[in-house]
Amino acid sequence: MTMQNKLYSLAIVILAFAVSNAHALPDDQNQPIYITADTAKIDDTTGITTYKGNVIIKQGSLLIEAAHVDMYRNDDGVEKLIAKGSLAHFRQQPNIGDPYSDAWGKHLLYHVENQKLTITDKAKVIQAQDTFTGNKIVYDLDKSIVNAFGGTNTDASGTPGRVNMVIQPKKKDKAN
Repeated sequence: MTMQNKLYSLAIVILAFAVSNAHALPDDQNQPIYITADTAKIDDTTGITTYKGNVIIKQGSLLIEAAHVDMYRNDDGVEKLIAKGSLAHFRQQPNIGDPYSDAWGKHLLYHVENQKLTITDKAKVIQAQDTFTGNKIVYDLDKSIVNAFGGTNTDASGTPGRVNMVIQPKKKDKAN
């Protein structure tokens, strides 16, 4: 495959990702996608594009940062992204005016169409001012639902992995 064909294939992947990201901020889907990495490998036969080395993917409010990202695409566009790193990072603004939601973990699996993010191994999600940590977190970005799970591994004291949450109190309206 010539370099021109590879660049053309990469442009198609980026366009497909933009079209399939319909549940982000209304303006996100119309934004260009910017991807930077040390290396990129496009495999048209499998539909997998692999980015390695300080990978940064941006589209509107969406941001993914990782050491390694595999992008899987099908006939409908981008199906899923798998990001890995010492701590991979995912950020997106759910609605205009809302604070960004951030997620970190050694392994992030983002299903684009149904807006589900599964974080494993040192999983952490900050949603507004609330923080969730655990071995595994499944975050439904559309519904703003966080499901956190402890692990079966034990810590140094022999205690099994647990879910930890910090929930901030809601501010009361002083007029009432």
